[in-house]
Amino acid sequence: MSVVSLISRTSSTNPVAQAVKSACASVAPSWPLDQMIAVNPYWQQIHAPFSEISAKLAALSGIRSVMPHTHWLTLYRKGEITDQALKAVIQRRKLAMPPAQCVALLEDPPARPAQWQTLAALFDQHRDESQMCWRDELLYQTSQFCAAYFQSDSPVERVENASAGEALFRSWRLAINRDAGIGILMGTRSLKPILQALPNSMEALIEQATDALGIEADNAECYFQSLLFGINGWASYLAYRSWHQATDEMQGLLAITLAWEWIIWQYAEKHQPDIAAQVRLRWQTERLQLEQKIQQHYDYETLLWICFEAFEYKQQQRMQSLLLQGKTTPVTSEVEVQALFCIDVRSEVVRRALESQSPTIQTLGYAGFFGMPIHYQPEHTSVQRPQMPGLITTGITASERQTSPTRIRPYQQGAAWKSWSQSPIGGFSMVESAGWWYAFKMLKNMWLPSPSEQPMNRLSHHHDWVLNENGNPLDLDHCTALAAGALRTIGIKHFAPTVLLIGHTSETANNLHAAGLECGACGGQSGEVNVRVLATLLNREDIRAQLNDQGFNIPANTRFIPGLHNTTTDDVTCFDDTLPGKLQHWLTSARSAAQSERARHFPGGLALESDKKRNRLFKRRGRDWSQVQPEWGLAGNRALIMAPRAWTRGIDLDGRCFLHDYIWQQDDERKVLEQLMTAPMIVTNWINMQYNASVTDNTKFGSGNKVLHNAVGNNIGVFEGNSGDLRIGLSKQSLHNGEQWMHIPERLSVYIAAPRQAIAEVVAKHDMLRNLIDNDWLYLFSWKQHGTIDRYYQGAWHQSAGHCM
Repeated sequence: MSVVSLISRTSSTNPVAQAVKSACASVAPSWPLDQMIAVNPYWQQIHAPFSEISAKLAALSGIRSVMPHTHWLTLYRKGEITDQALKAVIQRRKLAMPPAQCVALLEDPPARPAQWQTLAALFDQHRDESQMCWRDELLYQTSQFCAAYFQSDSPVERVENASAGEALFRSWRLAINRDAGIGILMGTRSLKPILQALPNSMEALIEQATDALGIEADNAECYFQSLLFGINGWASYLAYRSWHQATDEMQGLLAITLAWEWIIWQYAEKHQPDIAAQVRLRWQTERLQLEQKIQQHYDYETLLWICFEAFEYKQQQRMQSLLLQGKTTPVTSEVEVQALFCIDVRSEVVRRALESQSPTIQTLGYAGFFGMPIHYQPEHTSVQRPQMPGLITTGITASERQTSPTRIRPYQQGAAWKSWSQSPIGGFSMVESAGWWYAFKMLKNMWLPSPSEQPMNRLSHHHDWVLNENGNPLDLDHCTALAAGALRTIGIKHFAPTVLLIGHTSETANNLHAAGLECGACGGQSGEVNVRVLATLLNREDIRAQLNDQGFNIPANTRFIPGLHNTTTDDVTCFDDTLPGKLQHWLTSARSAAQSERARHFPGGLALESDKKRNRLFKRRGRDWSQVQPEWGLAGNRALIMAPRAWTRGIDLDGRCFLHDYIWQQDDERKVLEQLMTAPMIVTNWINMQYNASVTDNTKFGSGNKVLHNAVGNNIGVFEGNSGDLRIGLSKQSLHNGEQWMHIPERLSVYIAAPRQAIAEVVAKHDMLRNLIDNDWLYLFSWKQHGTIDRYYQGAWHQSAGHCM
C-alpha cells in the first residue's frame, strides 16, 4: 500500500509564497493559561487521513501520534486487544497478516525510521563534543526572544509601522544583532557580519534563504512545516493570536527559524568548508528522499494503527453492549427536580449518584456554557472574560446590576500582587519585601490550607444580571431569544417545580493550568456566570410570558435555580437560600457516592476511608498548594452520547462519557441536530484529541513535568524549567499516576439517537464533519434503541463493532 503524497505541489505563480501560507496554516492554536481550553493539535490538518498526517509529522519532526509497540503488547497481554479484534481490523484493511504475526512484531519490533533532518540537525552531527547543539541553542534563543517580545511589559525594542509578522521579524533582527552571547556560546567567529547582512523584511528573507538553500517548490511546504513544528509551542500560541484576528505573525516566526538555517549555512561555507561540503551532499539527499521518508514511517506505523483500531473496537464492543442491553428507565410523571448539568464527563458520576436516590429526580446534559454566548465584565471594570467555547465569538457582555465600585478593590490589589510576584524580577524583590510574612503564609498554606478561588470569580456571586451588546442593554425580544434558544436545545417539554442549572468549577491551589480543569465550553472558566445569567432570564416574568407565548408552557410555580458542581470535591452548591431540605440531602448523598466512586482512582487508601474523612481529604486535596494531582480532569474520556437520558439512566459509564440530551422527535427541522454535531461534537473531539496527543507525544503536544513549570509573560503559557519551547497541552501529572496511564488514547466515539438519514444529511452539509469522520479523527454511530448501532463512514452505513465481534 502506498501512502498518498502530502507534499505540496502547486500551480501558483509564486510557489514559495503558497508553501509559506500552507505551512503557517497547518498549526493548531493553543489558548493562553487564563483561558486554557482543550484543542485538537491536528485541527488544521484534518483534511487528510489521520494515519497519513501521523506518518508525515513523524518523518518531518519525529512526532508520535500513536502509541509504541510496547504499549500495545502490554494491552494485548491484558486482554484489552484480542486476536478476534486484530483479525477484524486486518480484514477491514484488506491485509494479509495473521494476528500471530502482529504479536510477533510487537515482541520484536523493527527500528523506527530516521526523520527528516534540518540544516541545524545536519551540522550538529559534525559538532565537537564540547560544543552545544545548534538546535538546542537556536530553540532557546528564539523562545526567549518570543517570551520577551510578547509579554505585556516587553523589554524588546518593537518596530513600528509594519505588519504584525514584519514587526516580529524586524524586532528579532534588531535583538540578535545586539546579542553577542550566541556567538560566544557556540564558539563561532565572525557571526556578526552575517547577522548584519540579513534582509530587513521577512518576505525578502524567506525568498533569499529559500533560494540559497536550494529549497524547491515540491518540498518547500514540508520544510517550512518541519521548522515550525520544531518550535511548535510558540507557533501554536501565534496560531491562537490569529484565530480571532488574522495576522502574519506565524510568517514572522517562520522567517526567524529559516534565518537561523541560512545563518548556519553561510557561517559553515565561510569558516568550515569541509563540513559544509559534507552537509551539502546530505542536504541534497534529504530533499530528494522526503517522500520516501514519509512512506517509511507510514509502513512502520501500520502495525501500530492496526493495534490502535483493534483496541478501539474492543472498547466499542463493551460500550455498545451496555447501550443495547440497557432498558429505558422512564422518569415518573411527578418529577420534583430537574437538574441540568454540563456534558463534561465528570458530571456523569454525580448525575448517576443523584438519580439513584429517587425516581422523581431527572437529570439532563447540555453544553456547559448553557447557550449563553457571553463575555463576563464585572461592573465598574473594563475587563472582559469569555464564557463560551473558543469556536464562538460574540459582542454580548454580562455584568452584575447595581454593585458598589469598592468591591473591586481586593481584586485589583490581588491582581497587582500576582503580577508583581510572577514577573521575571519581581519574584526576588517580593521575597525581600514580604520577608517573614510571606514565609508565614507559605507555612499556613501547607498545614492549614484554605479554599482557593480565582480572584475574578469572587466578583460573580450575584443574583441580578444585565446583558449588553456594544454598550447597549439587550432588549426584551433579544433576551427572550437567548432563553428560547437554550430551552430548544435542552428539549424540556414538561418543567418540574424546581429546575437546577448546574455549571461546574474546580478547586485547585498553586496551579498554572487551573483553567484546564474548568469548563472548556465556558472558555476555561467557571460556569457560574452562565447559569446565573440563564436563571435570571428564565425567572423574569416578562421573558417567561413571551416564552409561554412561543409554546414553552413554563408553569408559574417553576423556579430556575443556578448552582455549581465542584469537580474536585463533587460538592454541588445551589445559589438559593430557600432550597428544600430534601433536595439538599439528595445533593449531599450524591457527593458522598461520587467521592466513593472516584476515590479508587487516587492513591493512599482514600477509597477505604469513612464518608466524612474522605470528604475532608478531597477538600484538602484541592486546597493543598503542593498537590500536583488535585483531580484527573477529563482523563479517560472516550465517547459522546446524544440521546434521551432515559436511554442511559442506570448505566454505569464510569465517568468517561459526555452526555447531551437529544430527542429527535422534537427536532422536526433537524436544526438542533446540526447544532449539536457542529458544536458539542467538535468541542469533545478537541478534548479527546488533546488528551490523546498529550499522552502519545508529551514533548510536542504536552507540557511535561508541572513541578518544573514557570509562567511565561502575562498568562502566555509555561516553560518547563527556564528555557526550551513554550509548552502546550497537559502535564504528565494530569495523565499518569506514577504507575500507569490514567488516560489511554482512544478516538472519540459519537453515538447519536437519530435516524440515519438525518445524520447523513447534516454531515453532507459540512466539510469539517466529513473530514473528521472520513479521515478517521473520530467514530460516528447512529443508535437505534433495542435495535442496532451502525457506523457512518465515507458516505455509507456499516455494521458496528457491537455486531461483528
